[in-house]
Amino acid sequence: MVLIVAILANGLASKLQCKTWYDLIQGLIYSKSYFSSLGLKDILWLFFAYPILLGAGSALGQLIYQKLTNL
Repeated sequence: MVLIVAILANGLASKLQCKTWYDLIQGLIYSKSYFSSLGLKDILWLFFAYPILLGAGSALGQLIYQKLTNL
């Protein structure tokens, strides 16, 4: 479930024109000052919204697993 949520979240990041973790890592590989070029929207996405979405996906996956195994 986490993988599905991560794929959807990356699609959402693309629609919102936010940087993804892949963009951040690639940028840092080529330029050590890349981090300073991130906007507030990118920072909020990478360090707050994305982890919250992945955590929600994990909780949803756990809930589904519990429902399926308690049959």
